[in-house]
Amino acid sequence: MILVLGGTSDSLKVCDRLTSMGIQEFVLSVATEFGRELAESHASEIINGKMDKDDMVEFIKENEVRQVIDATHPYAVEVSRNAIDACEETDIRYIRFERKSLLDDIKYQGEFIVDTIEEACNMIMSHEEWENVFIATGSKNLGTFVKLLKSKSITARVLPTSDVLRNCEAIGLNADNIIALKGPFNKEINVALLKHADIDVVITKESGFAGGFIDKVDACAELEIPVIIIRRKTIDYQRVIHDINEIETSLIFG
Repeated sequence: MILVLGGTSDSLKVCDRLTSMGIQEFVLSVATEFGRELAESHASEIINGKMDKDDMVEFIKENEVRQVIDATHPYAVEVSRNAIDACEETDIRYIRFERKSLLDDIKYQGEFIVDTIEEACNMIMSHEEWENVFIATGSKNLGTFVKLLKSKSITARVLPTSDVLRNCEAIGLNADNIIALKGPFNKEINVALLKHADIDVVITKESGFAGGFIDKVDACAELEIPVIIIRRKTIDYQRVIHDINEIETSLIFG
């Protein structure tokens, strides 16, 4: 049995590749109901719910999992750490599938690269002219942005699910602050959204091609809007692959 840790478009590609290789004994783990719905056409067996290290260890032992493919979001480092620890404790193979960093490919002079949300917010607060802030980092940390950017006008692009919208309302955001659309989007749509909201600065994550990262940056470049990019946190993965074609040679058979 192979355990695929998912919740990203990359994890769906991993599942498709396993199926194309004739591998049927795999289960996809996702953290949300929305993730489960997206995965239904890619995996026959899906488990929904967050797992800590102990949960993973228990699942590995009960289901005779022989290897884990970690295709979680590049910023979900806690999940990856738990997976690495669980694999070490159960003595099975861990493989990290991660979209390649594109920071070196950016040529736009209006980019600012930071390591944390706090650093991004401090930079914005130091620029009075950056009044209208577009947050394209997902909904998970919106509460921190709202707290640290109190004097700014925030527009957040989030997934159009009931849970996400309720969370937005709970932290004080309303219809004027929310663009609820499922991406990724091409450059033209990003340009239209930024122009519609009259944005002065964008905050995003280094999400790779699958997350529409380059199209966001290109849209900012076209409009000459500064973009603050929160860099990925790095951890010591045991084995990392960036190309879906490396999946087959990374697996243990037999």
